[in-house]
Amino acid sequence: MSEFERRPWALAGVLAAAVFLVDQAAKGAVERHLAPGQLIEVLGPLELTLAHNRGVAFGLAGGAGIGLVAVTLAALGLIVYLFARDPSRRGMWLACGLVFGGALGNLVDRIVSGEVTDYIAVGSWPPFNVADIAIVCGVVLLALICVGEAETEDG
Repeated sequence: MSEFERRPWALAGVLAAAVFLVDQAAKGAVERHLAPGQLIEVLGPLELTLAHNRGVAFGLAGGAGIGLVAVTLAALGLIVYLFARDPSRRGMWLACGLVFGGALGNLVDRIVSGEVTDYIAVGSWPPFNVADIAIVCGVVLLALICVGEAETEDG
């Protein structure tokens, strides 16, 4: 594999590791300093809280357990597959690194404690975490990349 071919893999790996580490560090700090349900005002509608989620994003599919772990592992495999198809595609390292790092952060929580720690609260929206933000941003970017690719092929 040439330097050109290795670079996107290295960038995606570093980004995934950074997302994972920031997410886990934030979750650890929140677990140490906040009581469940406690709210700390940050700025405007943004607050910090401590909530635990047994389901997927925003508490959906609560208590899915081992099935949810299996689905997450399958999703991680799909992300690696999509990335491996064309790692040099513009923005692909960014999208896949975000999704992989976020999914790994929440997966470790599920395996270690059976639930995900959420700590960002905005208005009436259910609490979420850095991993969730990374996953959503990565999926949106991945969709934009795929739509752009489809438009290029059509036009």
